Amino acid sequence: MTREWDDLADELGVKAVAEGEPTRWYDELWSAADRGEVAMPWDHTDPNPVLAGWLSGWETKHGGGEGRLAVVIGCGLGADSEFLARHGWGTTAFDISPAAVVAVRRRYPGSAVDYREGNLLDLTGDSADLVGAFDLVVEIFTLQALHPSLRRPAVAGVRSLLAPGGTGLVVQVVRRDDQPRSAEPPWTLTRAEMEAVAGDGVELESLDELPIEGRVNPLWRLVLTRR
Repeated sequence: MTREWDDLADELGVKAVAEGEPTRWYDELWSAADRGEVAMPWDHTDPNPVLAGWLSGWETKHGGGEGRLAVVIGCGLGADSEFLARHGWGTTAFDISPAAVVAVRRRYPGSAVDYREGNLLDLTGDSADLVGAFDLVVEIFTLQALHPSLRRPAVAGVRSLLAPGGTGLVVQVVRRDDQPRSAEPPWTLTRAEMEAVAGDGVELESLDELPIEGRVNPLWRLVLTRR
């Protein structure tokens, strides 16, 4: 019987953290999806609506993506990456899970997007060329999927991808200051935690709370700029 993605994510995430391998569960989960043991998540081709709405406004002011480079962190099945490529951005997208990268390449075999394995916590080796390379960095729901013990290196990874003058878009689920942090993923962020994504030469341009139809919790939309 096929299990629910969220249920298996909770189980694997808690176990991985308890056993001292907090990122292990991503590939375990994607591998289970590839085997048909859990429903494939985010099985759509439309981009995240926050990204789509924000990019429309940004491109009205600054022009399209032609001649510019974008990166998507935690690309999953590629809807956001393909959206950026359609808008003319030279797009790279990476995921820590090899099974996720196999799945997205299978879905878009002729894609112009450079899909690759990559670890936001360790952008060295084969990923060193990503550092400081991008005019646009898109991070949607990856920070909250990482255990809070990994938050500092994860945030540093997001910042490091921005080229001088580059813009970052970070979207996460809102957690109120009086709401406890859960034992299982996602480990959502408070306003102070969102504000802390800025730093080390990367400035907070705006932080908005957006109600989204069909969602119980609103979303944070954080825009960053490296001067």
